[in-house]
Amino acid sequence: MARFGRLRLLAAVLLWAGCAAHSAEQALGEAYAARVSRVHDGDTLWVQPLDGGRQRKLRIDGIDAPEICQSGGLVARDALRLRVMDRVVLVKERSLDRYGRPLAKVQLGREDVAGWLVEHGLAWSYRWRDDPGPYADQESAARTLGLGVFAEPQPEVPGDFRKRHGPCVSR
Repeated sequence: MARFGRLRLLAAVLLWAGCAAHSAEQALGEAYAARVSRVHDGDTLWVQPLDGGRQRKLRIDGIDAPEICQSGGLVARDALRLRVMDRVVLVKERSLDRYGRPLAKVQLGREDVAGWLVEHGLAWSYRWRDDPGPYADQESAARTLGLGVFAEPQPEVPGDFRKRHGPCVSR
């Protein structure tokens, strides 16, 4: 009898662990509504899921906004803040970045927030090797029109800026 009870307990623990793992997997990739509670910079924000739980710090997927201490960094942050602060957005987390932040597609109504930022010259389409990134067309249009950071003769992509100057001091 005691052996049967231990087996039932073990089965219950394994079932619970499986369900918990499934829930964690399910959260990544499933869209959820959230209210933007803080904008850190042009591509990082905090959201409070509407269905509860703790706030989440997100990195907007597919873009790279200027560093906060880089030319255009404060403008990008302030524009994103004006656009989404205290508003309800739809979030779809894809994966985690190297700092453990979820990379997420963020939509405000039908608008892709990342696309909006690049379209207005407030961020670059995130490049990987020879791939111009998901927002290459929006970046090209912003460059042609000389919008935002692309009004500068030689705008420096944030990755190169970080390599030359290191991280910005927190404000």
